[in-house]
Amino acid sequence: MSVAEVVARHRRIALDSNVLIYLLDSTGTEADRAAEVVDAIEAGTVSATMSTIGLTEVLTGPARDGDGARFELLATELRTIRNLRLVDVRPEIAVDAAWLHGAGGLGLEDAVHVATARASGATALVTNDRRIRSAPGLEVVYLSDLVAP
Repeated sequence: MSVAEVVARHRRIALDSNVLIYLLDSTGTEADRAAEVVDAIEAGTVSATMSTIGLTEVLTGPARDGDGARFELLATELRTIRNLRLVDVRPEIAVDAAWLHGAGGLGLEDAVHVATARASGATALVTNDRRIRSAPGLEVVYLSDLVAP
């Protein structure tokens, strides 16, 4: 499946932070597919959501490296991606994430991403984390499975 096919099937998608990390810090197939996903979002082909926890995850690398300039640049760029809504962890998201984490076995951050996707009406979650699986109403799309246009 291609990025174009994903966005044609879904009005709203959610992003795992690793999509942006691939885009910003990698080269190769996953970085190329991540760029296509973000380009589709910015073009308005599809709307997207991401938990504010994802913003924290993406910014952790530059913070760990002590790179204040890169940290500030990325913080600004990530908050201004057109058609990407950053969603706070509201109580209903926290409750759903707790269930996914406790009973579903997902890591806490992954559980928050899935709960945020569900709460914001996304019908797909784009990630490259194979521990996250599709569930009724939410298709999980792995970057490494996407093909070039």
